[in-house]
Amino acid sequence: MKTITLMEKYPVFVLELNKDETDYKNTDAIIAYLKEKIESHPVATFISIFDHYSHTKSLEEGKIDPNIIDAKNIIFCFGKELPKAEVLSVRPRSIGVAEFSDKFIISFIEAPNPAANASMEEWVKGLKKPL
Repeated sequence: MKTITLMEKYPVFVLELNKDETDYKNTDAIIAYLKEKIESHPVATFISIFDHYSHTKSLEEGKIDPNIIDAKNIIFCFGKELPKAEVLSVRPRSIGVAEFSDKFIISFIEAPNPAANASMEEWVKGLKKPL
């Protein structure tokens, strides 16, 4: 897993996973795995799944990298505290899964809560087959 700065301002964690490095065969299988992790977490709450690929494809002006064959976000929240209204701007969380013919790219923006970030990193790394 690596950390990049997307568009010169967003800290994003990214795992590029070749399909032979995981037991998960497609985007939906990865999303199902992540949903299980969210639902079994003591604080996280599952919200929804957004089919980004279908949405973008349906737009007249929509553009998709031709190498991407599927792309979905799983949306959830770790919010156990609401200390001030502005914290809503960094919630909920999302993990994106982009599928290519030979790999997956799984990504999420860094969370302000280190424990939430650690959980997401652990979940994503758990997609990789043990060595």
